Amino acid sequence: MPITEHLIELRRHLIKICVAVLIIFLGLVGYSRELYNLLSDPLIAQLPANSTMIATDITSNFMAPIRLTVFVAAFLAMPYILYQIWSFVAPGLYKKEKKIAIPVLLSSIFLFYAGVAFSYFIVLKGVLKFFIMFAPQNVLPMTDIDSYLSFSLKLFMVFGLTFEIPVVTLLLILAGIVSIQSLEEKRRYIIVGCFAVAAVVTPPDGVSMLMLAIPMWLLFELGLFLAKILIKEEPSPTLVSTDKE
Repeated sequence: MPITEHLIELRRHLIKICVAVLIIFLGLVGYSRELYNLLSDPLIAQLPANSTMIATDITSNFMAPIRLTVFVAAFLAMPYILYQIWSFVAPGLYKKEKKIAIPVLLSSIFLFYAGVAFSYFIVLKGVLKFFIMFAPQNVLPMTDIDSYLSFSLKLFMVFGLTFEIPVVTLLLILAGIVSIQSLEEKRRYIIVGCFAVAAVVTPPDGVSMLMLAIPMWLLFELGLFLAKILIKEEPSPTLVSTDKE
């Protein structure tokens, strides 16, 4: 297929994705304030009795809930988005690759949702409690609603993508980019790398860093374990020749 036809096909799938997100957004926009209330519940529960959230910009009261609604719409449309990506890529795959791709696609959706749920129900509460607990006595915490939204969405995306590590690990091994043996040999460096990445992408506190780094390490081990079950690596030529001798 010529490149222009590929681009036309890609545009068709992108339009479908945008339409799906728009439809869900229009269905949720009337509940944008309720959605923001749900997002802010973990923070409100940690704030002192005489403290509240504030809006430092005149447009924040309107734009923050709308931004959150767009994110929720894309979040709910994720299975359809990944399906459209699959529909675009699938014609170029072999039959064997398609059999592997479908479980990978389904597990990617589940893991992304699991990562966002983990960050909302577990990580967000712990991080907020940590920051508010260490506030000086003469400082009354009053968080801007727009800043809190950006902080929360960043946390959700980081953990949602982090939970894709088993899938990424498995795909790298299937593609022949890395081997199970090489990953096992470099395990200690990968663990250090997990903590280094967590220190960069999370807020500047030890709680969120540990709550990201430890799942990253465990998810990597899960991907490696699944690869050992699903893939049988061929012995290297050196080992084969040694055995013959």
